[in-house]
Amino acid sequence: MNEYLPVAILMLIAGAVGAIMMFMGGLIRPKKYDKVKNSVYECGMPEFSDARKRYNVRFYIVALLFVLFDVEIVFLYPWAVAFGDIGLYGLVAMFMFLIILVVGFLYEWKKGALEWV
Repeated sequence: MNEYLPVAILMLIAGAVGAIMMFMGGLIRPKKYDKVKNSVYECGMPEFSDARKRYNVRFYIVALLFVLFDVEIVFLYPWAVAFGDIGLYGLVAMFMFLIILVVGFLYEWKKGALEWV
């Protein structure tokens, strides 16, 4: 339990600093409100449509593809660092992982998820 004491102290200090900042911000904030200050800020342009409109599903597919290949890099870096320690088993396991990712990439490519036309 003694190993977690510095972490607990740091969490208490962080919580106290956050609470003090919120309290001080409430004391010194401007008290005047008007329509312009309460309006939604969108790149300096006036609103031109509803924010709850439907988006093309391709945006989400591209985001999922980004997450897929980001996870691949997250697993490749530690594997490369520990390559000398894991030996042949690690090499075979990483190649199996990469083959699964390549199959998924080819499936997405075949389905047309990467085409914007």
